[in-house]
Amino acid sequence: MFALAGVLVVIVSVVWGYLASHGSMLALWQPFEVIIICGAALGAFMLANPFVVQKKVFTMLPQIFSGSRHNKAFYLQLLGVMYCLFQKSRQEGFLSIEDDIESPFDSELFNRFPDVIRDHELVEFLTDNYRIFILTGLPAYEMEAIMDNEIEQIEEELVAPSHALTRVAEGLPGFGIVAAVLGIVITMGSIGGPLEEIGAHVAAALVGTFLGIFFGYGFVGPAGTHLENLGTNELKAYLCVKASLNSIVSGYAPPVAVETGRKLLPPDMRPSFAELSIELQQYR
Repeated sequence: MFALAGVLVVIVSVVWGYLASHGSMLALWQPFEVIIICGAALGAFMLANPFVVQKKVFTMLPQIFSGSRHNKAFYLQLLGVMYCLFQKSRQEGFLSIEDDIESPFDSELFNRFPDVIRDHELVEFLTDNYRIFILTGLPAYEMEAIMDNEIEQIEEELVAPSHALTRVAEGLPGFGIVAAVLGIVITMGSIGGPLEEIGAHVAAALVGTFLGIFFGYGFVGPAGTHLENLGTNELKAYLCVKASLNSIVSGYAPPVAVETGRKLLPPDMRPSFAELSIELQQYR
């Protein structure tokens, strides 16, 4: 909602200021300039980034307007699934959760938490590292080192879409200049013609420069920053899992372990202690 409001504020402010200065909206209608700028930017984006990053960008873009899928409801389910997993292993033994860990996406336990099960990477991070502890019995500090190395790599993957979009934003003013130069080339070919025609070509060229800067700093750059925030929220989920696993490995009770993880969640989306207690009561 706030992202959509921001887009509207950008558009209304620029258009209103332009019209108030007696500008003509018809002069800004240059569809071929838009094709040059946006097409070149898209091609450069595809050339610069591997397919996995491109796919991640287009997957995350709708969340700018719909909101992050890593919200309070998601985090409550994440804490709930860890509690159930830890509690079951403590009460019934590690063998009782073997099927849950080996096939989490077919597990009845995990499928009780639909928001979490859709995040395949996070589920695999949880089950893989819990499996390592069950099989090896490594102490907490060694488990923490293993998870830290994995999280470092995950963090690089999570910020890659933001960096890719930010580089596009930095390049858009340059593509605007490309469109402007091409417009000047067309203008020079019209020398000797009517002044109105020459003026229209010059205006079209200048609009190209304007659009490159406008798209880059008004939309694509802020969208890149928003993707960075989404990546940060997603990373917090991994840090929450790491803290909870480290606590359970250290011998703490499941409620204490998930409380340790809760404290690492983003403050604006972090469930309160009371909310978590109410959530966990239904699993006891």
